[in-house]
Amino acid sequence: MKTSTPERIQKLTDKGLWGDKTLCNYLEIQAQEHPDSLAAADQHTREQLTDSPPVRLTFAELNNVSKTLSLDLLQAGICHGDRVMLQMPNVVELMALYFALSRIGAIASPLPVQYGRHEISTLAQALEPGWFIGATNFRGANLADNGFSALTSSKVLGIGSDLSLRGHAGVSGGEEALLQSHREENPISANDICTVCWTSGTTGTPKGVPRSHNMWLASGHMTATGSHYQAGDILLNPFPMVNMSALGGFLFPAAKLGCGIVLHHPLDIPVFLQQIQQESVTFTIAPPALLNKLAKEPELWNSFDFPSLRGIGSGAAPLAPEMIATFENDYGVNIYNIYGSNEGIALISGPDAIPSPQHRAALFPRSGAKNTNWSGPLHEAVQSMVVDPETGSELTAVGDRGELCFSGPTVFDGYLNSDAAEVFTSEGFFRTGDLVEICGEAGEFYRIAGRLKDIINRGGMKISPAELDALLEGHTALSEAAVCAYPDPVLGEKVCVCIVPLDENSKPTLDDICDFLRDCGLATFKLPERLLVVDGLPRNPLGKVLRHELAERVVTD
Repeated sequence: MKTSTPERIQKLTDKGLWGDKTLCNYLEIQAQEHPDSLAAADQHTREQLTDSPPVRLTFAELNNVSKTLSLDLLQAGICHGDRVMLQMPNVVELMALYFALSRIGAIASPLPVQYGRHEISTLAQALEPGWFIGATNFRGANLADNGFSALTSSKVLGIGSDLSLRGHAGVSGGEEALLQSHREENPISANDICTVCWTSGTTGTPKGVPRSHNMWLASGHMTATGSHYQAGDILLNPFPMVNMSALGGFLFPAAKLGCGIVLHHPLDIPVFLQQIQQESVTFTIAPPALLNKLAKEPELWNSFDFPSLRGIGSGAAPLAPEMIATFENDYGVNIYNIYGSNEGIALISGPDAIPSPQHRAALFPRSGAKNTNWSGPLHEAVQSMVVDPETGSELTAVGDRGELCFSGPTVFDGYLNSDAAEVFTSEGFFRTGDLVEICGEAGEFYRIAGRLKDIINRGGMKISPAELDALLEGHTALSEAAVCAYPDPVLGEKVCVCIVPLDENSKPTLDDICDFLRDCGLATFKLPERLLVVDGLPRNPLGKVLRHELAERVVTD
């Protein structure tokens, strides 16, 4: 499966921005050049999550187990081009699966472990997967069962029952010949789609984001250069390995550079800090709320020793200047403000580009924009512009606000089964749906000013209001209902459900609404945590709910 046109492939290849190597090609290179270096390691408390001991693999071992896992997948019936849903926590087996699927040319579509029957079946309608692979034991739950309950036409495999890590010492000559024969019969290109991750997109409905090896490797290169990764670094990944943060931030750059990845999931602050110390971590990422807590509790930070830690990336919400200053002046650790997406947006604000914590907390270099003097791989590879959301005309003056549009080797070609024209400008720039302001004396910075879309960002997990609205239409005690975001100091945003009861004398409670949504199969993290009873929903002349008016009413209620 390819989505890029021959013209785009040729253009980016000629510029040296795309190449001919795939994810598993880079693993094979590292296995040859750095066979004994750490490639992947579970958190030391893994047994509490999966009832199985933690795994540590060198590059040689990871290459070997991914080969045997490739053979197991082929034997099970997974073929070149097959679409495979994955539901796994952050464990070494998930990393091995990415390499194994890459090796046979199958397409990985990772899902958060929080997703239930409703979410999986909805996404499967768009993806049409042939296979579902899930962990058979995560905190006592069998995630493979989600495949059986949500999918009717897909085959299901369980990690821990049907599949496991083996072959640390290598494959036999006959097995190597089988893999070689498969590769010859099914050539794999760096421009083939290797993942379909999921995002709410600009319309509020779940959308698949097909990305090729080259797109991911370009994103990984931007992250690595912008965050100053070095060969042999140890990277701690606490974010689910299902989207840009973990894949573009860790998996692909680590394979290309020869960095080790230490896995962590779900976020546990003491374990997280222990791993940074015990594993001599050089770079990690963390949500703003955690960094704010650590900045305000120096006794907690100073109870550990982090001599190797050079930098921490963060984003998805505004950063506090005081937090950045504390980490850099008191803790000796650089903070990188990172703005990215599954579609391939890539802006990085680091201490070298923006030394001031006050500015770096809110501003990003206006990478690839006209009449700016930024230099370096990111600025030279990508292009960005700001357009008026109504007219589509380009905005260039300091103080102008408009929609950020992005182009370059990191950017995808369009959503799965969708018309690319809906989300790209006529010049081929991706319309991000995010509102930015042009800042700085010479217009050299962007400030993220908000979202043109309605997506609710609950602690980094994106929730589509339209999805919940559609489910609530089935509640027999409601005349109408809609959800909106309300601010939360820890998670950023939470969900409020605004209802118009059918009977004033029999109003559903918040628990009633949540029970109904649970029965629909909705994931727990999407459930509303506040209820507001209203006389009617505000709507525009076309009947669309004015969600921002609801949000204002919730705040003032």
